[in-house]
Amino acid sequence: MREYATQMEAAKKGIITPEMKIVAQKEYISEQELCGLVAKGEVCIPCNINHKSISPEGIGTKMRTKINVNLGISGDCNNYDNEMKKVDMAIKYGAEAIMDLSNYGKTNTFRTQLIEKSHAMIGTVPMYDAIGYLEKDLLEITAEDFLKVVKAHAENGVDFMTIHAGINKRTIEAFMRDKRKMNIVSRGGSLLFAWIMMTGNENPFYEYYDDVLDILREYDVTISLGDALRPGCIDDSTDAGQICELIELGALTERAWAKDVQVMVEGPGHMAMNEIEANMKLQKRICHNAPFYVLGPLVTDIAPGYDHITSAIGGAIAAASGADFLCYVTPAEHLRLPDIDDVKEGIMASKIAAHAADIANGVPHATDADNAMAEARHEVYWEKMFSIAIDSDKARAYFESTPPSDRHTCSMCGKMCAVRTTNKILNGEKVDFCTEK
Repeated sequence: MREYATQMEAAKKGIITPEMKIVAQKEYISEQELCGLVAKGEVCIPCNINHKSISPEGIGTKMRTKINVNLGISGDCNNYDNEMKKVDMAIKYGAEAIMDLSNYGKTNTFRTQLIEKSHAMIGTVPMYDAIGYLEKDLLEITAEDFLKVVKAHAENGVDFMTIHAGINKRTIEAFMRDKRKMNIVSRGGSLLFAWIMMTGNENPFYEYYDDVLDILREYDVTISLGDALRPGCIDDSTDAGQICELIELGALTERAWAKDVQVMVEGPGHMAMNEIEANMKLQKRICHNAPFYVLGPLVTDIAPGYDHITSAIGGAIAAASGADFLCYVTPAEHLRLPDIDDVKEGIMASKIAAHAADIANGVPHATDADNAMAEARHEVYWEKMFSIAIDSDKARAYFESTPPSDRHTCSMCGKMCAVRTTNKILNGEKVDFCTEK
């Protein structure tokens, strides 16, 4: 029996946990400094006591930017084998977290297998699973029923859960008063909105928030405070509903910390580039520097099929401005459930955004691979370049698709390669394109 219930409780007592030791080594930070950040809530280490295969990761201040991969089955796409292939893809390419958003069929079986298999953090949204798990229609579900689903996910070993506790009668009033183009685009948020409006009751996750926290504390589950009123188009960003909910999330953050429950706060959404930095700073201020988890932000609404790019642009700006955790977006966003190729494209776009932000933020050793790539390119050493690339298979395939006659160049410039030319001159050699063979 350990001396603490959660990583946060341990940190407040000055106890360096095994998970903290692992994270400190990964992040090039002292165990004592990390312990202090966890105690303050500026770093969370989502790590359910029942997730035995996990490789712990830190999210927050002075940590590398982490990425999350969404997957899961739906009524229209319910092939469990395909979803497990996506899990393999996520693990292969280094995603630190996987969220199971399944809302159909044998969700418990899939979730259990996922937790047994994955060393990445596992997240869920219990609200998605409520109807299928309870086999009840939305209007028939009670507050106690919702808590049962939270408990079931916690017992399974889920490391973090999105709980939409910030959408309550007060925030709904702000949302209804300030008209939107897209209304509510959060699936969990829309279900709770419907439940509140149909029953006349308060949001059960808000009304019984302390009971939710007690469940999460028992299993050391990190609460990811969901942004039910996130903007679903750039015209709706930074409106009254979004900000009103954010204020609620700030108060809920402190209530969770008082019970030693680790917290992340979720953020927008769709947002023009010029608003992103201000939103990141606003969230950090209102939510007391809790780790910030963002979807996107998508910086334009006109690129279906390319939203992994619109998201990566916004994600890079967000992470360079204070966001700590990026939820990937695939080319299939707004169109269909992503297939395995979509998943890979989404992972790569998010990893590039996260890494670019780490460089901008001066994260220790963030530029090591970039410097190694520069050296390999200086040497025109292709095998080394492929080994350093975040997607070595794609880099090699592109190079080999049109092979150069001289392996010390590529087919773009051939012998007129700038690196080759400069290297020759600096080595005291003559450059003569017409007579060279």
